[in-house]
Amino acid sequence: MCINASEWYLSSPSCSPARRYRPKKSKVRVRRLSRRNRRLKKEVVVVGTEMELKNLRLYLENRSIIEENEKLRQKALLLHQENRALMCELQKKFSHLDNLATHLHHNYKLQHQL
Repeated sequence: MCINASEWYLSSPSCSPARRYRPKKSKVRVRRLSRRNRRLKKEVVVVGTEMELKNLRLYLENRSIIEENEKLRQKALLLHQENRALMCELQKKFSHLDNLATHLHHNYKLQHQL
């Protein structure tokens, strides 16, 4: 059984014109995809590094805010204690006036009852 060259060419699936064109096209696609993937990986690395730096900056800023908050909390506590001490002194100073007013009021009542 002898097959002429044109029949063999058309019947062979590996040598069809569409088959011969497709590998070149897919190689081009593969190259494009691999270039694109490399570029995207670089972008991901750059974005990842930027995110890490931003995260570090935010962390450091957060730590400094927490430290400042703690300092302010301590100052507020000291001011509160000082305020309580001053209020006690005022109450002691004016307690004798309170006692005097109570005493005068009591004497006034006694005088008017007679």
